[in-house]
Amino acid sequence: MNEDTEAVAERLVAAGRAAARKLSHSLREATLAELLADLGGLAGPDGPAPDPDEPGDIYGDGVVARLERRVAQLLGTEDAAFFPTGTMAQQIALRCWAGRTGNPVVALHPMSHPERWEGGAMSTVSGLRSVHTTGEPRQPTASEIAELPEPFGTLMLELPLRDAGFLLPTWEELSAVVATAREREAVVHIDGARLWESTVHFDRTLPEIVELADSVYVSFYKSLGGLSGAALAGSASLVSEARVWRHRYGGQIFRQFPAALSALAGLERELPKLPSYVAHARVVASALSAALGSSPEVPWFRINPEVPHTHQFQVWLPYDADRLTEAGVRLAEETGTLLFRRWSPDGPPGLSVTELEVTEPGLSWTQTDVTEAVRGFVARL
Repeated sequence: MNEDTEAVAERLVAAGRAAARKLSHSLREATLAELLADLGGLAGPDGPAPDPDEPGDIYGDGVVARLERRVAQLLGTEDAAFFPTGTMAQQIALRCWAGRTGNPVVALHPMSHPERWEGGAMSTVSGLRSVHTTGEPRQPTASEIAELPEPFGTLMLELPLRDAGFLLPTWEELSAVVATAREREAVVHIDGARLWESTVHFDRTLPEIVELADSVYVSFYKSLGGLSGAALAGSASLVSEARVWRHRYGGQIFRQFPAALSALAGLERELPKLPSYVAHARVVASALSAALGSSPEVPWFRINPEVPHTHQFQVWLPYDADRLTEAGVRLAEETGTLLFRRWSPDGPPGLSVTELEVTEPGLSWTQTDVTEAVRGFVARL
């Protein structure tokens, strides 16, 4: 991160903390004092730890074990194991399945997390090889899975597919894809970092969704607001094997109660609210589309997907990313309204993209609020 980028990042954090109105909180905005104060409250009588005098966890017992049991219960699996990172959890899951199937090939989307954000760990650390389910920026189809030219041991599905716009298949499409993988004698692993908020789109419970797969990874900070950490859930035998590999990978941490407590709090506080966030994200997306579409200064835009599948979605505009980011920062600094944060030049030439997330702060936004914010933003371009 160069000096200019750092300066903009600092302005974004300051503007976000000071903003009277925003669609969501940024994970970067909380101070150490605020995080410590919140963590201290979690062990009280109203927090997720029923006994604040219980001993601290050691190598995964105590509050960590309680979190694992809670996750398995919520997902409807036999067991679950806590991991310090989702990257570790997912690499180990794929490694375990390669050993069990005897096939090191993983079929997955080229925009999925292991392909884009894990530094090639799947091949360099785990010795696995990938084949791509489709080159299109969408979820794969059953016919594409059926037509893959070589055998694969594991099909990995990222639900939702974040880099394509937090996209989900329909329930029927997902069921068909899974059935096709079974026909090809492959196991199915779900990258469910954001699976928590996918129940609305599927109109199914978490156990119903997870039942389709052989294993699933879920994150505790991406949607639940936890400090860090993830869980791998599945059969008792798979999770037991994964715990062995977790130790080998250096994930058997002496004490993890801060992350575990915050994860339990997220399951208690945020998980029940996610359906309302998804519903309001659709209101915000519709209002954005109307406001941008009626603005003569904006020659083209895209809301992706047009009707959000989760409480997160993309906005595309034909301007330089730095220019768009600056306009958003200035809007927040000058009016106290934060609409967009950082924009990225990823994508076709001449277009920039940003991600919008709607959580508790955004539930009060009306269509008029969105329209006024868009006008202020466009005026500063």
